[in-house]
Amino acid sequence: MRNLLFIGVFVLHVFLLQGQDTLTVVQYNLLNYGNYTSYCTTANNNINDKDNYLKTIINYLRPDIFSVNEISKSESIHQHLLDQVLNTNGVTYYRKAEFLSEAYSYLVNMLYYNKDKLAMHSHYIAQSYIRDIDVYKLYYRSDDLPQGDTAFIICVVAHLKASSGSDNENKRKIMAENTMNYLNDLNDEDNYLMMGDFNVYSNNEDAYQQFLFYSNPDLRFNDPVDQYGNWHNNSYYSPYHTQSTHSTSNGCASTGGMDDRFDFILISNSIMNGTKEVSYVSESYRAVGQDGQHFNKAVNDSPTNTSVPPDVLNALAYNSDHLPVLMKLAVDKTLGTREFSGLFEDVRLVNPAGSYLDIRLWGKEQSVMELSIYNVLGEPVMNESIHLNRGENHIVRSIQNLKPGMYFVRISDKNSNMLVRKLLKY
Repeated sequence: MRNLLFIGVFVLHVFLLQGQDTLTVVQYNLLNYGNYTSYCTTANNNINDKDNYLKTIINYLRPDIFSVNEISKSESIHQHLLDQVLNTNGVTYYRKAEFLSEAYSYLVNMLYYNKDKLAMHSHYIAQSYIRDIDVYKLYYRSDDLPQGDTAFIICVVAHLKASSGSDNENKRKIMAENTMNYLNDLNDEDNYLMMGDFNVYSNNEDAYQQFLFYSNPDLRFNDPVDQYGNWHNNSYYSPYHTQSTHSTSNGCASTGGMDDRFDFILISNSIMNGTKEVSYVSESYRAVGQDGQHFNKAVNDSPTNTSVPPDVLNALAYNSDHLPVLMKLAVDKTLGTREFSGLFEDVRLVNPAGSYLDIRLWGKEQSVMELSIYNVLGEPVMNESIHLNRGENHIVRSIQNLKPGMYFVRISDKNSNMLVRKLLKY
């Protein structure tokens, strides 16, 4: 009877804590990352300097989906970003997409993702006029994945033709039209993100109109912040401008200060309305480092920009001439959790698990905790004390002796505060 009561409390606790996860999505133009030219050189765009800036930015944002433009076509550079920026300081959970190329541009797109929460389903090229536009289909590692049920997110990553003028506008239109026609032919009715550096100057440009008003209404995209107008050199849209972080020239970055909205993450109707288990988290969309007070100024000019910590602002100012854009998605699935409690700032449990229990905890202070695993009858099958440091802790324990099935992981302190997670062992 005592065990049944115990497990009842466990189930209730898990039910209250789980049921929805949050994904952080970041899109960023990296400005010739790993690609040297006559104007972007080792002196003014050095990859080692950019790595340090990016590590500061990534550590602050902790994206689950990270799409980039303007990275070198070299696959060794794609791996370099993964190994030297993302999977550093104890982090090991980032993975990258397979590289595909049809346009053979010297600058390409790439997508990185948190493998504890997401997995890559497929990768296609939507169109290759001027530059490739990539279509990455991810799926969420949910607890009903073994039954074939999960949530999908399709990231369409684009870098449209740059510069003003009718000829360049028409080229952007062709790229956008090709992409939308490809998605229409793909006929994959899932959650879509249209993301990238679009290089558009207003919402009236034909390329942008293709995304918002495509002939198939099921494929139309939405601006999460609902800001339509002539963005270029218009102070009214200062809170949404993403370029340029520089007011003076260093020979590589564009200049002129913050006066263009080039970078976007648009969302499909299914995400806008939450009809396919993924929804936009209201008011989560932002241009990171944009305080709305630096129209035609560098992002770190006076007045003091307090929208991000000083070290992050410095990194944003010097890494690229674009600001990253960020938004959050709510996933109506359980597992692969990233949740919060009074004990921890962040908790991530790899689920389902095979031979090893894999947990990352961001502790608020040094402490000694009890780590326990219980079966569905409330019987302990593992118990040990663990010493946690302030900041990130990575705990890996063998569970090879456990039979496949459902378990409950409990982490508790001496004051009976506890954190409980459901674990599926396969």
